[in-house]
Amino acid sequence: MSTINNTFKALRVEEVEGNYVSEIKEMPHEELEKGEVLVKVQYSSLNYKDALSTIGNKGVTRKYPHTPGIDAAGVVETSKSEHFKAGDLVIVTSYELGMNHPGGFAEYIKVPEGWVVPMPKEFTAREAMIFGTAGFTAALSVYRLLQNGQKPEMGPVVVTGALGGVGSIAAQILRKLNFEVIAANYELAPEAEIEKIGAFSQIDRNTSDDTSGRPMLKTQWAGAIDVVGGNTLTTMLKGCKPLGNVTTCGNIGSGDLNMTVYPFILRGVSLLGVDSQNCPMEIRKEVWALLADKWALDVNEEMVKEATLDTLKCHIDLMLDKKSRGRVIVKLS
Repeated sequence: MSTINNTFKALRVEEVEGNYVSEIKEMPHEELEKGEVLVKVQYSSLNYKDALSTIGNKGVTRKYPHTPGIDAAGVVETSKSEHFKAGDLVIVTSYELGMNHPGGFAEYIKVPEGWVVPMPKEFTAREAMIFGTAGFTAALSVYRLLQNGQKPEMGPVVVTGALGGVGSIAAQILRKLNFEVIAANYELAPEAEIEKIGAFSQIDRNTSDDTSGRPMLKTQWAGAIDVVGGNTLTTMLKGCKPLGNVTTCGNIGSGDLNMTVYPFILRGVSLLGVDSQNCPMEIRKEVWALLADKWALDVNEEMVKEATLDTLKCHIDLMLDKKSRGRVIVKLS
């Protein structure tokens, strides 16, 4: 610890008289235990869980004061791990980081070695966090589709929340793999925005959030990557072609799934869960390697906004208002 300052800056969320208040504070370093590493964070990124953590959502963070940030990329400062040494470039996402363990909205994070992924040689910390948990979740969703036999010749794949972090990256990966992509958003977006993520067409909530109550819908797509949950996920399943696959990775709309079994037993549709938080390390490394190499994307800087701890709050507010577009990365050093 002698080579670094005694304290470091972090965004801390505290409960004050029933309200949750965010403030940048100086935090003390804690001694490393065996198997832990101290990472100097270069970049983090903003995710919906982070936004929820700042407003006291106990489903994300149980105890406060707390430092959000479920992503981090940087360099190992000190290590008590046999697998990592000072100077190693690394990525840390998922597990309890930023949820019930101090997260990446800080200049330093102290984490178990089992949470740490070596940085692919093709990435810088900034590039890794343009993907971050959102990009990893998007790639893992595509990975699950491919594992279960989804092919471009089966027909188009819908991506819900297509202009958000997960959706926009998933759409671009699918396009790179020669899938026809249909973008689904709450409202129709300008065609230029849809083209940037590689989608061929788009649908709005009148189609993606069917309220007819019918147990089955006319088949309109061959698969879907859903980030919304609730009735949107139900609609994706009801309108899917035979033997198609639908992944689910979010519940911003709802955690409920109210439907019959008919899409599953009459069309053979598969519902595939995507758990990026506790994904096995072997698959985690494989997916990050795909993102850095075969699934590498040309970064559209217009879809990336860079923030600091001082400017992060306005981006959090936009995300909570469901007005966020693209990716927000947070520069720490």
